[in-house]
Amino acid sequence: MTPAGDEWIVGRDHELALLARLVDELAAGETDSLVMAGGPGAGKSVLLDAAARIARRAGVRVLRCRGSEGESGLAFAGLHQLLRPVLDLADGLPLRQRAALLGVFGLDDGTETAPDPLLTALGALTLLSDAAGQDPLLLVVDDAHWLDLGTLDALAFVARRLEGEPVALLLAARDTVVPEQFAREVRRLTVEPLDPAAAGRLLDLQPQPPAGRARSRILEQAAGVPLALVELARAVGRDPAAAEDGALPLTDRLEAIFAADLPELPKSTRQLLLLAAAAESAELPVILSAAGDSTTPDDWLPAERAGLVRIDDDHIRFRHPLIRSAVYQAATYAERHTAHRALADVLVADPDRRAWHHAAAVSGVDEEAARELEDSAARAQRRGGYAAAATALERAARLSPDPAVRARRLVRAATMAMYAGHPRWVGEISARVATLTDDPEVLAEASLRAGWALAVTTQFASSLGFLLPVAEAAVESNPGLALDAVSTATTPAYNSGAPEHRETILRIVERVPPQEDETGRLWALAGCDPVRNRTRALDLLAATWSEPPPEPGSGHEGDLPLSRMVVSGGAAWVLDETAEAIRLLGAALEHLRRSPTAGANATVAQALALALYESGAWAECRSALDEAYRTAAEAGLENVAVGSPVLRATLLALRGDTEAARAAVQRAAHGIDLPNCRSLHVRTHYALGAAALAEGDHAAAYDRFRAVYTQEPEPAPLHFHASDYYLADLAAAAVRTGRTEDARLVLDAAVRRLAAGEVSARLDAIVHRARALLAEPDDAERHFVAALADPAGDQWPFERAQVRLDYAEWLRRRRRAVAARPLLGAALDVFDRLGARPWSERARAELRAAGVTPGASPTTSLDALSELTSQQLQIARLAAGGLTNREIGERIFLSPRTVGFHLYRIFPKLGITSRAQLRDALPEAPE
Repeated sequence: MTPAGDEWIVGRDHELALLARLVDELAAGETDSLVMAGGPGAGKSVLLDAAARIARRAGVRVLRCRGSEGESGLAFAGLHQLLRPVLDLADGLPLRQRAALLGVFGLDDGTETAPDPLLTALGALTLLSDAAGQDPLLLVVDDAHWLDLGTLDALAFVARRLEGEPVALLLAARDTVVPEQFAREVRRLTVEPLDPAAAGRLLDLQPQPPAGRARSRILEQAAGVPLALVELARAVGRDPAAAEDGALPLTDRLEAIFAADLPELPKSTRQLLLLAAAAESAELPVILSAAGDSTTPDDWLPAERAGLVRIDDDHIRFRHPLIRSAVYQAATYAERHTAHRALADVLVADPDRRAWHHAAAVSGVDEEAARELEDSAARAQRRGGYAAAATALERAARLSPDPAVRARRLVRAATMAMYAGHPRWVGEISARVATLTDDPEVLAEASLRAGWALAVTTQFASSLGFLLPVAEAAVESNPGLALDAVSTATTPAYNSGAPEHRETILRIVERVPPQEDETGRLWALAGCDPVRNRTRALDLLAATWSEPPPEPGSGHEGDLPLSRMVVSGGAAWVLDETAEAIRLLGAALEHLRRSPTAGANATVAQALALALYESGAWAECRSALDEAYRTAAEAGLENVAVGSPVLRATLLALRGDTEAARAAVQRAAHGIDLPNCRSLHVRTHYALGAAALAEGDHAAAYDRFRAVYTQEPEPAPLHFHASDYYLADLAAAAVRTGRTEDARLVLDAAVRRLAAGEVSARLDAIVHRARALLAEPDDAERHFVAALADPAGDQWPFERAQVRLDYAEWLRRRRRAVAARPLLGAALDVFDRLGARPWSERARAELRAAGVTPGASPTTSLDALSELTSQQLQIARLAAGGLTNREIGERIFLSPRTVGFHLYRIFPKLGITSRAQLRDALPEAPE
């Protein structure tokens, strides 16, 4: 039993010790985040209060906010509440961060530009970092499940970047509704019900401790929930006969208890309480204005004496959210509507809150209230509050008298939810549109949104079930929409790999007449069959980008050019136009970093990472993967959240960290139906096969590479595009395991299939390498030479180095060591630069066998760099380029303090002591 102000906390010694340790670590400079989860009345708020007192005693500053059900639709309302005590420091923020942060609070200069959500979150992080400059900060967040989505996303962004900051986050939410932003990555403390002994001690501390049957019934009813124990004991103390009454369900009984004091209160007090319950944010001046002349501030005294509310700093706070709920539910329907109308009347200067109260005050449908919410949604959209805009549009749709208008507003709500990056929400909204309208255009748009929502998960078949019928129906009536639909459908069709979907898409594309914007056709042709359609797709790619993409800040980076860059970049990657893919996707990602449509960042960053990996820019690939995964986790994009770790596992395997690679694959693929996601399935097999190769386990590697092809009746690729890039690795493992006959069957079938189209220089080199490895001795050399003949092969350095290594081994075994040496030297240079240690060691062994003593692997550029995380490498390169900590933080969305913390760790890893030495310590970055 621990004292806490005027209260006693019983049975929470473990929780209090953990909170005290969190504060001690914070005071000592160590940071952490903690989510407290528990049922209603579990005592989370009491523990938060205790943590705040412990922090203040330790010299830690406390910033607090509390979620409010009524403000959950107001963009960034919770963030404003949290940061309000330190907003005076906003003048010290970088200009763009300050504009974004103050803009979402409506405190800017009135400009209409939409701030970037990432800049808003970065502004919050920098502001907190600056506020913590003198004293550590503890952020205490209560009722997080009622916070608006903008605040939750910003807090999640901050929580992931607290390393090195004297800031800790303590967040409480109901266990059944912990916000998804904090459901996985943040440490959790579950506040369980009290055990029977502790529950008994808490009852003994009440003013009128219950005894006998009443005590047994209370213990049974409360089930260890502290709030229920206290309130039930009070109820029985007021009316001992209540213990003999029939039991109510716990929540019903608690709400009845919370409302039990209301009839005894004066009418004027009940009116004030209802207004406070309806307003939720409960600023005292607003409540008194809404009450009018019928009440005075003294009318609050009975409610305060009853322990229902506490008033401080001109704010009314209910002792527990369920008290507010009980007050609201105890009022009649008419009384609630009157309260909301009164609040709407006094909130003239706050059109957003006024719109919500007006909506709550109407009965049935009301077009005027719906338009007010629609206007509120537009304001939220301009501030970058897409989640708030979607919420307002959903409510506006429910108020719309005309079903057709309701359907259109729902489609707009789904679009806002899509921009907010919440696919499940998009799906739920889109599903309701079909019940409201027969308008084919509106239904088609709803189906496109629903298809997108499923496409970014791994439910590809369901996504295509929405998208393909829209495309079929629109070919004649709206060919532009049809092309948009097949373009959207191509992504899940590519990822699923199922032939029937791709054939349908290609059939529809042939029926769509030429359009002004042909990027949809480009992606459909390339994404569904890049070999057969290579010539047409390359012509479309060249026509689309006859001029370079618009530069960031040029004023020409609208939605259309951005969309064209993303789609064309994806097509270029599939077509093995890797340099073009990096150029287009890199430009697209730069635009997205400056735009409020953050949901697309993850997909583009992952596509860019794939192209960077293939081009040999592995360090840059890791940075792009970090960005993709962070954004995917924040946006709920399942396909990227799985695919990014699989590619990271591949890099780990190729660098010899095989245990970490396998663990990464296992974590990424957990719970995913890989057979229905063939692109990911194939990439998973390759990551594990590469790990086996790195360990010299060629049999296990062969099994993995063979699994990307079917067995009977003829070997066919598991995935029409991804599988064939591993033909040479399959052949190399087959030679070392005596399974060349089986591998030849796979290769011969692939050669016949690829002959029906036009292969890229990259795929041609891979096929020649495979044929060389599996060929008869007299026939092998011409395939090795062919694999190295095209200078374009230098775009894929790791694969070209593998060809050189295999060819050199073949030459050395035929006593042609002199010819093998330059090939081995060139291969070793690439392997060393990439940090592919198992392949470097193999090349060194071959060089020694060829009569050359190779030099040691560079340590500063390889071993030291391998010790840096991708984020640390990015920071080091930016610092070497002369950027300040604040400029680096703006570039990669970290606070200046965190940048400095990382540099403090980077220097000893690189064996340097100052910033000026960075340029010499880092190798030149690949272009």
